[in-house]
Amino acid sequence: MSDRGVGAVNAPQVGGVAWATRDHTAMGLPASFDLPVGGHLDALADLAAGAAYLEWRRYRHAAALHTDLVLAEEDRDERAVDAFAQCAARIATTLSVSQYVAERILDSAVALRDRLPRVFECLRDGVVSPTFIRTIVSRTELIHGRSYQGLVDADIADALRKPGSWSTGRVRDLCDQMVYRRDPDAVRERRDDALKGRCFFTEAGLDGMATVGATMSAEQAAIVARVVERLAAQVCRHDSRTKTARASDALFALVKHAPFGCDCARPDCTFAVVDADEVAANAARIVIHVVTDTTTLTGPVIATTTEGAAEPAAHARNQDADTTATAGERVSADQVVVEERTADGVAAESVSTKDVAAEGVAAEAVATDEVAAEDVPAEAATDEDAVEAAAVEAPDVEPELVDGVGYIAGLGIVSGAHIRDLAADPAAVIRPLGDGTDTPLPATQPADPYRPSAALNTYIRARDQYCTWPGCTTPAWDGDLDHITEYDHHNPERGGQTTATGLGAKCRFHHLLKTFGDFVDDQYPDPDHPGRIIRTFTIPEGRTVLGPAYTGHDTHPGLDMIVFGDPPGAGKKKPSTSGESEPTRPAPRTEQKHARRRQERNRNRLRNNLNGVAPPEAEDTPPPF
Repeated sequence: MSDRGVGAVNAPQVGGVAWATRDHTAMGLPASFDLPVGGHLDALADLAAGAAYLEWRRYRHAAALHTDLVLAEEDRDERAVDAFAQCAARIATTLSVSQYVAERILDSAVALRDRLPRVFECLRDGVVSPTFIRTIVSRTELIHGRSYQGLVDADIADALRKPGSWSTGRVRDLCDQMVYRRDPDAVRERRDDALKGRCFFTEAGLDGMATVGATMSAEQAAIVARVVERLAAQVCRHDSRTKTARASDALFALVKHAPFGCDCARPDCTFAVVDADEVAANAARIVIHVVTDTTTLTGPVIATTTEGAAEPAAHARNQDADTTATAGERVSADQVVVEERTADGVAAESVSTKDVAAEGVAAEAVATDEVAAEDVPAEAATDEDAVEAAAVEAPDVEPELVDGVGYIAGLGIVSGAHIRDLAADPAAVIRPLGDGTDTPLPATQPADPYRPSAALNTYIRARDQYCTWPGCTTPAWDGDLDHITEYDHHNPERGGQTTATGLGAKCRFHHLLKTFGDFVDDQYPDPDHPGRIIRTFTIPEGRTVLGPAYTGHDTHPGLDMIVFGDPPGAGKKKPSTSGESEPTRPAPRTEQKHARRRQERNRNRLRNNLNGVAPPEAEDTPPPF
């Protein structure tokens, strides 16, 4: 028994030995903080794994307390302060936390022990952070006690152990995808209840402030946010308010039909008075991009194999490399785009193909100094195998109801029922993507090989889902498209090509960080999975981190089958008729930096011998110089 805090000054923590006085060498910790940059980063990575292991031990002890104090009585304990509450009270008292926090710790411990044992092992092994664990536990509550509980646990654990990095958004989407595809009835019932319970509320705050809020469907909330953000942007660079403060003022102006203006007080400011209603009415179309497949649009089916065994919907089968041409033909057969317009003129757009539909609502194109997105509705496509069943080993497991899922940019995974509700809007318009043949889709705009076509633009964003930088959760549709290898405007064949493999989604910050910093990113075809790519990010000190482990390919595997044609050879400047030589690059230091990056990428590809297979060299990699 510990007497910590009972009359003892500077008493050691429970366990008798303070962590600061323990043998750091025995625990594998650096003996000194006098380390090079790489040493500090190695230590941080090791400590992250150690923190995950300590969190695993904390949950193990909490679960053991539950076993000893709660498990035998929980099914029949009807007391107001039952065994669970008393067990949590012991934890709360020991850790000096609230009863609520202690009960959440106990809940998570029991969920990991009983519902997610394989995910629990991932925490022990340091392959997933405690932050992600809390997301996984909360997003899988619906599967408790279901026949497919073990399948969801195994699928999530297997995905977490894949090489690559994760972010909160990608972990959330992974969990939602597994649950929504396997529990459509419960998801639909919960969504109906949530829609009935939507509300508007105000809450008094401190210092004369208050909070105003409302619950509504995800797509409606996205539209409201975009309208408010657009009005809030109608100020000059001298406005003194923060972005969120301007948005608050913009929302009030929209509700009151009042003018909105910049607060710079400059006489020449063109944003001194802005008509909020006019901005809202005349704003360009707002598009919420949603990606799904036609099996989701057509409704639930029972998934079985040719032998009659049920297959989990989350395990969509991919085609082999030699079936790409056939798959391409199947992809282009039923490509559609659904566009819907709301009563107030705000447009919602949906892109659908034989496998992928982008539904939703159009954000303005973001032009960058690498790639400018087009001001056209987005489109996406995948193959008809995007939602296909995989075998369930246990014969006594009930067949799965394949309901499918959709992905809403910035909001994550939504259920198949939600997608069908969106697609059933009477104002929806179907727009084809492609010409219905097996001809590869164009990769660039006809007159400019630097800029991607509408199809490639949408494909990249649907494939990447978020900014591809490790840990970033900015939606791909809200960011830039970046040429991974810098595009050479003087000699396109030498610089980065505008292709599916050559482009990646990045938020504006990470795009600038890559362009003007010494960070080097790379991506190239995965030799083990045709149609997919491997990404790496190298910091200035040489440490390399793999890119996202979970992308749109995992949500809609049919994306693997989309084929784009080679970019045109156009782009070179015409020979001068005046006898003058072709102008040289005005920034030789930039060219040298690009050359160094090409060499660095080449070395990384040779060094990162993933899965025992040396990645192929890119065709646009020049000789070292």
